[in-house]
Amino acid sequence: MGLAKKVRILLVMRNMNITDLAKKLGKTSQNISNKLQRDNLSEKELHEIAEACDATFESGFKLKDTGEEI
Repeated sequence: MGLAKKVRILLVMRNMNITDLAKKLGKTSQNISNKLQRDNLSEKELHEIAEACDATFESGFKLKDTGEEI
């Protein structure tokens, strides 16, 4: 599942729409909509979205052979 889809799920869970999110981020809804359509979100933007939705964003890598997380 792409991150844009996860953001959309987050918005539904928080009873928000793209316009609400854009206002909280100080961006236009068109900008947010375009980024979600292209699934073109930076890690920084994902952290900002999480903060605006009272959530946390966690990312990283986990080595399959050792289970070590990076």
